[in-house]
Amino acid sequence: MTTPRFLLGAAALTAAMAGATGAQAADKISIMVGGYEKIIYLPAKLTERLGYFKEEGLDVELLNEGAGVDAENEMLAGAVQGVVGFYDHCVDLQTKGKLVESVVQFSHAPGEVELVSNKHPEIKSMADLRGQNLGVTGLGSSTNFLSQYLMVKAGVPLGEFTSVPVGAGTTFIAAMQQDKIQAGMTTEPTISRLLKTNEARVLVDMRTIEKTKVALGGTYPAASLYMPTEWVDKHKDEAQKLANAFVKTLRFINTHSAAEIADKMPADFYVGDKDGYIKALADGKGMFTPDGVMPADGPQTVLAVLSAFSKNVKGKTVDLSKTFTTEFVKKVK
Repeated sequence: MTTPRFLLGAAALTAAMAGATGAQAADKISIMVGGYEKIIYLPAKLTERLGYFKEEGLDVELLNEGAGVDAENEMLAGAVQGVVGFYDHCVDLQTKGKLVESVVQFSHAPGEVELVSNKHPEIKSMADLRGQNLGVTGLGSSTNFLSQYLMVKAGVPLGEFTSVPVGAGTTFIAAMQQDKIQAGMTTEPTISRLLKTNEARVLVDMRTIEKTKVALGGTYPAASLYMPTEWVDKHKDEAQKLANAFVKTLRFINTHSAAEIADKMPADFYVGDKDGYIKALADGKGMFTPDGVMPADGPQTVLAVLSAFSKNVKGKTVDLSKTFTTEFVKKVK
């Protein structure tokens, strides 16, 4: 955590705590995004670019953190009020005694792919990755969760492969080019960049609901806005405004072309290839929910996936009803 980022978050937390005495202060909210240039988390930056936060009277500060687990840690430390990251953290955290809930569910598929380096033509399945290094954004991240699940499902126990934290984008690509990782879990636009240069190929694709069901056994709610339940309960007006803004964005994504959406995004998100970015978005935007509502069968799939490999979750009682809320998204006009 860098000092300037922490100070920004701490200032926002102070403002939020002052909300009981000043309505203006209560509207200052800091949200940490687990890599806001990733297409899976596009709704965060797009909402800001469309002006929907301001329309709701919110002063929202988006902060960038390359790995979802690090964003989660900043929220737990009180530096930010919410995280745009994977819903599975809400399930995992409940087993550690922390109540966190998805307030707006952005997607019902992970938007992730297990890529394998073309330096290794012998690798044809997840089982072939026994003894290999697998790239993930961070240890304890959702990419790590999914990698561990897919390996255990393929009959490879934990301990017979190595998860290597390499981030996303340029750092992920460099790790694969240097053969520090032989395969890895990543998102767009990193996927398209490696496929375009023929440096990698897709081993497991979870960019659509259909392919996700094949890989994980059901709908897998992924990208979301999640926040501490205690904060949500004390700031229902702000939570409703956040839901209003994000659901409007999801509707925008659902009713506009990939090219129209891309035009709203910062140019540096294209990484020098706007056409590639548009194609990646067109191929993947079906992962986003149209209304921010948690898919009915999703939480149980997430629990089943985590229970398959995680010592934190396996055998534990989890009240899934406390890991998400539809109270706010269902009130959006």
